[in-house]
Amino acid sequence: MPLYENVFIARQDVSAAQVDAMTDRFSDLIKEQGGEVTKKEYWGLRNLAYRIKKNRKGHYVLFNIDAPSEAVLELERNMRINEDVLRYLTVRVPELETDQSIVLRSRGSRDDRGGRGGRRFGGPDRGGPDRDRGGPRGPRRDSGPEERPAEKAAATSDDSGKGKET
Repeated sequence: MPLYENVFIARQDVSAAQVDAMTDRFSDLIKEQGGEVTKKEYWGLRNLAYRIKKNRKGHYVLFNIDAPSEAVLELERNMRINEDVLRYLTVRVPELETDQSIVLRSRGSRDDRGGRGGRRFGGPDRGGPDRDRGGPRGPRRDSGPEERPAEKAAATSDDSGKGKET
């Protein structure tokens, strides 16, 4: 059978328990049609990139589906009818991921990142305002209003005839 990934976004007004019930209903629908939902992931209440039907947030859910195309069409039809579903997207994939999706992995790695250390723009070793002129990247290019002699001569010769009417 073909393999699919489906992500749907539920309204922000719906509780997490109602989203779980909706997820169970959709997975039961796939099972009735002869398919199988191999993985369900609740990504949580997340901000939307733009307002959809007056909602700024939505509950995101991912399905990994091993089902015939008729089952996926029926799932999409039910999602289209359900007024709590804002958007959905189903994509056919060559193989399904068995481990966590990238969304959940990136959420877990937030704790691994170091803090900023109270410095704005990263401090002297990261190119911030505290960087001295002879640092690891060399002197700053904006060290003064110096011009090369050739550029200065070209600038004066170009400006001499412009802007004057005879």
